[in-house]
Amino acid sequence: MHAMQYELTLPADYDTDIVRARVARVGHLLDDWDGLGLKTYLLRERGQYGSPINQYAPFYLWNTVEGMNRFLWGGAFQGLVDDFGRPTVRQWTGLAYAEGAGTRAAFAVRRRLPVPDGSELSVLLQDSVDEAERLAGQDGAVFATAAVDPSRWEVVRFSVWEHDAPKADGEVFQVLHRSAPGRDRLPLGRHW
Repeated sequence: MHAMQYELTLPADYDTDIVRARVARVGHLLDDWDGLGLKTYLLRERGQYGSPINQYAPFYLWNTVEGMNRFLWGGAFQGLVDDFGRPTVRQWTGLAYAEGAGTRAAFAVRRRLPVPDGSELSVLLQDSVDEAERLAGQDGAVFATAAVDPSRWEVVRFSVWEHDAPKADGEVFQVLHRSAPGRDRLPLGRHW
């Protein structure tokens, strides 16, 4: 499993209904994308749920590198580049994926944490696996995942919720749409 995200930080006075309309228009195009586990179309709005900024920041879990590459290099990503410019695309290697009992994706929480120098990697990364499993077991959780970027030594913890009171720390996003063609093929549990 590979996690991927890009962030488009928008002006403070930006009409976020433009993003909502874009997602309504094109979000379904990935509903059957081969190699995609799931994509959440995420929006933060300035002044809502503690956000200091307006930001569009889709988050992906890929089942295959081929599916991810076909998205990035095969033309689908070019539409976003044409509309907003080319963002930096962050990628993380999957550590864990856990399913919750929730079904309707309404909110997401992302937390990025540095991996401190001198830490025992297996212990620290197991903590993120345990946290994903703990979050997925909470009321209203749809799923939780953890991944690591060993080039930056950063862990990302990401969870999706049915309600606006998630039991996770981090930046809160509204989920505008979810494409999940390969969700049932995402490997459950720890990934090593």
